[in-house]
Order: sequence, then C-alpha cells, then structure tokens
Amino acid sequence: QAQLAEYGGRSVREGESLKLSCVASGRFFATSGMGWFRQATGKEREFVASIVWLGEPTFYADSVKGRFTITKDNSKNTLYLEMNNLRPEDTAVYYCAAKTEMGAYTDIELYGIWGQGTQVTVSS
Repeated sequence: QAQLAEYGGRSVREGESLKLSCVASGRFFATSGMGWFRQATGKEREFVASIVWLGEPTFYADSVKGRFTITKDNSKNTLYLEMNNLRPEDTAVYYCAAKTEMGAYTDIELYGIWGQGTQVTVSS
C-alpha cells in the first residue's frame, strides 16, 4: 500500500495550462494503475484520466480528452496530469489514486488509495 500526495494545484485563468504531480511512497509497486479524479463543490467525484502503471495504455474522460495528458515516471514513483486550455468547468479538487481492484481503469470504485487532493481553480 502506498501513500499519495498531490502537488501543483493553484488558481489560473481560462485558457492557461497547469501540471499536477502525484508522488507515491511506501509499498507502491503492487499497483496496476494510477488515476486522476476530481470533485467540484456539490458534485460527485469523477474520473478524469488513468494509466496502466507498468504499461502504456491511458484512459480519459470525454470532458478532458484532447486537453489533458496523463503521464508517469516510474523511477520517481510520480504521476502527472498536464492540463491545457483550462476551463472554469475544470475547477475542482484533483485527487490522484492507485487502483486496488481488478476491472476497468475508469471505474472510481476500483481505486482504493487516495491522496489528499489539490485545488485547481480556473477563472473566466
């Protein structure tokens, strides 16, 4: 089991870019996948993007496809989310998470280890 910590959230203007990081520590290498999720005020936490940890496939929510890119650096136990052309609708607390159950990489219920979240605010 790993502990996750997100970094990089801040306030930006619409159209700007931002890169988030998530650093994993502890017994991380059993994880099959890592993902980014977000939760806006008053809304359910939702899937954003995920990646196979020891592989190449990536997955994206339709709302961010073409704008966000998920990457990783296994040697640094670090997950990234490059967010481009940000919109006010992207405003949320962003969480990284490690997949702990078998199944779809887009299913939030299969992720069991979570970071504390980092706030991203996009102003119009």
